[in-house]
This record gives sequence, structure tokens and C-alpha cells, in this order.
Amino acid sequence: MNRRTRCILRDAGLVEAREAQFARLKALFAGRTADHVFVLCGVSGSGRCDLYAEPERWLDEALDDLAEKADALSDPLVFRPLLVNPWPYGVHFIDRMFGADVYELRERGNWQARALSAPVGRLAMPDFDNDPTWGLARRIAEAFVAAGVTVPLLSAPVLSSALNIGMNLYGQELLVAMMADPKAAHHDLRIINEVICTLHRWFLGNVPAEQWQMVAAVGRTQPPGYGQICGCSCQLLSPELYREFIAPLDNEVLSLYPGGGMIHLCGAHTQHVSVWRELASFKAFQLNDRAAEDLGVYFNELRDDRILYVNPCNAMPVERIMQITGGHRLVIAADLKRPPRVSARA
Repeated sequence: MNRRTRCILRDAGLVEAREAQFARLKALFAGRTADHVFVLCGVSGSGRCDLYAEPERWLDEALDDLAEKADALSDPLVFRPLLVNPWPYGVHFIDRMFGADVYELRERGNWQARALSAPVGRLAMPDFDNDPTWGLARRIAEAFVAAGVTVPLLSAPVLSSALNIGMNLYGQELLVAMMADPKAAHHDLRIINEVICTLHRWFLGNVPAEQWQMVAAVGRTQPPGYGQICGCSCQLLSPELYREFIAPLDNEVLSLYPGGGMIHLCGAHTQHVSVWRELASFKAFQLNDRAAEDLGVYFNELRDDRILYVNPCNAMPVERIMQITGGHRLVIAADLKRPPRVSARA
């Protein structure tokens, strides 16, 4: 990190600009109505060197990159937080901690994992002190804190959720076990969730709260004090199976955070709305792709203190988002020049 970067990323004016945007976002989460829709379009910095071989150098390069983009944070209409989002091993970060064969395809950054050969029910806790995957993430976070920068935010690796990781590790065998050997399924899902919670607790204790964000924060930045889980795979479950096996675990993760947190959804998940209504820790719902098509269901059937983050898409353009919500309880994750006005009533 060069001297210019250090000066820019410690600038009190930029911190003030970030905090002003966070104040607007906190007001939205508190139920206060603004004149314009909250629009979010974060800006990421990236290193050029090999993240896996030289994480500290990568972090310095990412900060230098962010310093060149720092003016984005001064946009008064759209929140453009400056972010470091390393994304080690993609969505298979925790899979690798459990011994899965995680590999990168020719397309850089496209990580995949092969399912474990062991049967469901025998999963054991990893050795955190000696695990190289966890060690890499810890080194990145420690380098960020040591840099002493006050402006940018740091995003987590993909800490995901118990169901997502269980599906990565076992594929359909986990679903079979829920029906044929529920004790085994409960065992492994509990182990996975304990790992996820342990990692969340470490970050909460070691990264400044005002700079800590979950993964993909370019479109999911929440006020400080909110967590996140990935709900992608829950579209495969009936409401009954989700309620029995998964909801308590997801609730446990989000309850680690003072404000609760967000569930990321990208498929057909509306069968679980009745469960999510009951869980106070589920404060925000992030919808993209197929999930965005069901915006009307989430807006009308969730409690009116839940915030919806929506990525516009062909099936759910900004105009349709506004027709459904009137701009209420809404964050639009897109590069808009001017936020739409909130209607007088939803």
C-alpha cells in the first residue's frame, strides 16, 4: 500500500460520506420512509498477484486499486461503498475446510467441488488452528486490520449456510438422509453450522464492526451489525423439511448479529415465507434472478418490517419493482444515475 493510498483511505471526509449513507440505510431498516429509493452499487478493489500465495500483497494491491476509485463514495444519490471482497475458493470455501476436493477451472475464479465419498453422518469438526483454508482468510482479515485504513469495508469469504454446504459436500445424498436417516442429517448439518458460527464469531471479534460486511456486499451492504446466510438450496426442500432441519440453524447464524441479517435468494423459495415470517432474525431478503420474479410474494406476505434488496433483471425491471413496492422497504442494487421517488403509499 503506497503513501497516497494510505492518505485517501484514511480520509475523514470519505468516512463521513460513508457514515451519512449508513445513516440513511439504518433509517430504512428502522422503518422510516425516505423521499427516494435507497440505491446501492458498491465498488470493489482487486489485487493483481496470486491471492493464495501472497494474501498480504494482494490486500495491499486491492487497497491501492480502491484508492483510485475513492471518488465514487462521494455520490450523494447512490451508496457506492468501497469494498475489499477477496472471495477465496468462491462458494466452496467451507467445503475445503471439510476436506472436499475443491478445484479451479480454466476460467479464473470458477471454483468447483467434488462431493465427499463418505456417507452422511460422519462429519467431524476441522482443526481450525492448522487448517490452511481458514488460515488464508484469517491472514487477509488481519492484513486489512493492520493496514489501519478507515474508509473501505471488508467482506467475508462465502460463509454460506448449513444447507448449501451440506449440498456441496453430499449432493442429493443429504436430501435422501433427511428422509431415510434424519439423525445422520441432523448431525452433519449441526457440525457444519457450528463451523459457520465459529467463523462469524472470529470475524466479529477481530474486524472493526463499522467495516465488516458479508460477501457480495457490492449489492448487499447492510448497516453494521447485520449478518448474512445463503439460501440458494432451500428451493429443494418442502416447508416441513426446511422447518425441521434448516430454519433453526439459519436462525442461529443470523442471531449472532445484533440486528439479525439477510438471506440471499436466487431461486424459487416462496414456500418458506410462512417460516421466515416467524423468525425475527430474518431482517432482509436479497432477491436476484429467479427469486426477483417473486418480489410481489415477498413484499405482500412477509412482515412489513422486512427489507427487500432487489437486483433488477429482464423479468423484474426497475419499473416493475416500483409498481409492486412503491419504493417502500426497498434497496435497489443497480448502477442507477438517479434513484426513483418513493410513492406516498405502497
